[in-house]
Amino acid sequence: MNRQDHTNTPVQEPPLDYSFRSIHVSQDLLSEEPRTGLRPLRHAKSGKSMSQSLWLNNNVLNDLRDFNHVVSQLLEHPENLAWIDLSFNDLTSIDPVLTTFFNLSVLYLHGNSIHRLGEVNKLAVLPRLRSLTLHGNPIEEEKGYRQYVLCTLPRITTFDFSGVTKADRTTAEVWKRMNIKPKKVWIKHNAL
Repeated sequence: MNRQDHTNTPVQEPPLDYSFRSIHVSQDLLSEEPRTGLRPLRHAKSGKSMSQSLWLNNNVLNDLRDFNHVVSQLLEHPENLAWIDLSFNDLTSIDPVLTTFFNLSVLYLHGNSIHRLGEVNKLAVLPRLRSLTLHGNPIEEEKGYRQYVLCTLPRITTFDFSGVTKADRTTAEVWKRMNIKPKKVWIKHNAL
């Protein structure tokens, strides 16, 4: 397979859209027809979609079990998945499977049930992540929510549909210095 033809390309194909399909588990995608958009979906000879976007918003997913397997059944080049929309589902955490899509640049998780702000840490390994949504989750109520996310994910340029400004970055850095103790301090403290 010639990977250079497929990686680092902008999202041009229409999304594989499974929104509003009452999907409970990832496996349901294999028996469900995607929504049709203005432009037709292109398929490879294998029958798999050429899309780089997967929209699963407004469903009832509460975990992403078998997600990698299902995505590899649906997409010709799952490694090029650049946009995943999981907004308005019942997810309570950020599944580590999302961190396996290294070309992911847009991730929508708003309107779920994510309770722990620390879940955001998992996304730090995604080198191309630029746009993230988390509003409408219980973590939004945490003190320092926006600053924590911006400190943890310094490469994102859009957060909760709002552009990240230089002032946002400065505020996040100040917040980090005031609220997050350096690891060295913890090591010394724990050694005592």
